[in-house]
Amino acid sequence: MASRTFILLLGLLSFIIVATTVSSLPSSSGGIRRGVIRKPSADVPVFREAPAFRNGDSCGAQRIHIVMTLDANYLRGTMAAIFSILQHSTCPENMEFHFLWARFDREVFSSIKSTFPSLNFKFYRFDSSRVRGKISKSIRQSLDQPLNYARIYLADIIPPDVKRVIYLDSDLVVVDDIAKLWEVDLENRVLAAPEYCHANFTYYFSNLFWLDPVLAKTFQGRRPCYFNTGVMVVDLERWRQGQLTQKVEEWMTVQKQKRIYHLGSLPPFLLVLAGNIKGVDHRWNQHGLGGDNMEGKCRSLHPGPISLLHWSGKGKPWLRLDSRKPCIVDHLWAPYDLYRSSMHVLEE
Repeated sequence: MASRTFILLLGLLSFIIVATTVSSLPSSSGGIRRGVIRKPSADVPVFREAPAFRNGDSCGAQRIHIVMTLDANYLRGTMAAIFSILQHSTCPENMEFHFLWARFDREVFSSIKSTFPSLNFKFYRFDSSRVRGKISKSIRQSLDQPLNYARIYLADIIPPDVKRVIYLDSDLVVVDDIAKLWEVDLENRVLAAPEYCHANFTYYFSNLFWLDPVLAKTFQGRRPCYFNTGVMVVDLERWRQGQLTQKVEEWMTVQKQKRIYHLGSLPPFLLVLAGNIKGVDHRWNQHGLGGDNMEGKCRSLHPGPISLLHWSGKGKPWLRLDSRKPCIVDHLWAPYDLYRSSMHVLEE
């Protein structure tokens, strides 16, 4: 079964151009332990310890700051995302992770520390009361969780000495050196992300929005395009200077009064920033692999080179793999899964 799984993965990868720069372990790395972490409770999955990735000879001192939220329900995805970033980085020891959580969970902390003993990371509490009363019901319950809105408050939570961050969702894997995304020239913009100008932008807002003569003028003077907020490079200094947190919150207040959108934290980002961001290559967010927000049906990869695979949508690869009803693209996520039983699944 293991050989058949390998052949399947090899066949899948032959159809796409995946840019990879794999950080190889030195030949003297025989002492690296690949043990299984003991499970502290039924609520936190068990993970294998990841290899220790070291910097290449050309690495300087520059830090790359990556922000992710921490939710026990998505911890398996978070672990895979971290593993993929480190594996494909030329300078993995230069990565500094900033994790936001709504509720302290010592077991989650212990899992990250045990799975990645050498990881540079910090934890920050996201105060859910900041969005209490501001969240409107969306088309999917998971989009209504307060932690989904933490990305709006990065400039308030992350220390001021951190000037720039890459924000990443937990349902993705990186298959390229993330330093390439970090080094994108923002050209004095607050945010950089892949833009999708072919998408029907009107879809993201209700008829009530477009029929309101005042609201419909929101994008006047801009060429707004859809962008996915699960992969963003953010200039925190410019965000603070522009008081963008308050502007996003103002649209959330309008939403509570008039119901102008249906998709959680994404639309207020679009209302404030669409048409004013720095577009980056689409390879940095091959999104939608989780299908639509209602059924999560399988989707194929878009043509072209890929640096990041993103299972946005209802379907998550770890759930579909466990159900033995995976989509083809889910097998591209599986090699980064550090969940203890994953090895046994692949070897059956």
